[in-house]
Amino acid sequence: MKKKNIGSSFDGWLREDGTYAEVTATAIKRVLARQVEAAMKEKQFSKAEMARRMHTSRAALDRLLDPTYDAVTLGTLRKAAAAVGRELRLELV
Repeated sequence: MKKKNIGSSFDGWLREDGTYAEVTATAIKRVLARQVEAAMKEKQFSKAEMARRMHTSRAALDRLLDPTYDAVTLGTLRKAAAAVGRELRLELV
């Protein structure tokens, strides 16, 4: 006999707790920061070179790469993607 799940899913619990949107946004930001960092490493770009290619400051790049800083604009993400030869795709589901 299979055991049935007791209680709700983790997503359900986060929704009930009122933290689903915040936790999801943080997770997405962490993934994006890691993807940019991996692309920089693949291209062998230093932070200074990446900031130059993005036409931004090193401080702005540091904020983008900081997984806890969630106030990054779409423009900054688009510039980062272009700087490493990628494109930014967003999807509403």
